[in-house]
Amino acid sequence: MSQPRPSRRAPAVAEEAEVPVVWNRQTWIALVVMAAVIAVVIGTGVLIEKDLEQPVPAALASCRTSTQIAPHQFLGPQPMCITASQTLTATISTSQGDVVVQLHPEVAPVTVNNFVVLAIHGYYNGLVFWKAEDWVVQTGDPRGNGTGGPGYNLPEEPSNDAWDTGALGMARVPGGPVNGSQFFIEKAPWPGAGPTATYNRFGTVTSGMDKVQAIGVTDTINSITIKVS
Repeated sequence: MSQPRPSRRAPAVAEEAEVPVVWNRQTWIALVVMAAVIAVVIGTGVLIEKDLEQPVPAALASCRTSTQIAPHQFLGPQPMCITASQTLTATISTSQGDVVVQLHPEVAPVTVNNFVVLAIHGYYNGLVFWKAEDWVVQTGDPRGNGTGGPGYNLPEEPSNDAWDTGALGMARVPGGPVNGSQFFIEKAPWPGAGPTATYNRFGTVTSGMDKVQAIGVTDTINSITIKVS
């Protein structure tokens, strides 16, 4: 007759009896202090979030983005919300310091509108200057390597303004369309005879060229603030 096999089940462990909670004065004080600390933390977080929000001028309060389908990606071009007669200034806060730019809506209204709408909605915040050469720096690519954009292109807006130190233009692949978000700033005159295609010259640096000259490929945009006057 076979012998019964010993059980392999783990021995039962007696459950610990629940310790009753005594709601004494010390317990209530601890809970009140904890609630106060949590409230302070939450309140501080709200204040920090408010501080990080970019101010939007009243004249641009109606500016809305087109339908967003993914981070940094939109279904189509940005709706027009500026006028060619407005005086628009952009302060590009970079890791090297502030660069102030006079925008040119009278020359490139679609490009300036696009830049303004993206800027006030934080599109450029945190993006890297992925190109930094002896005559130009370039940024505005969410991929950080020169291949990205917002999901749409811009129409060509030719300008008679000279391409020189401090000029802002929109990037484009040779033979391709004008990129919808990538822009560059000239640190020196355009090499050779200048551009052979339209790069939508839409702004000019008025102060902070020393900051532009110092920008390298590890530098980033902190934020872009738009002023209407």
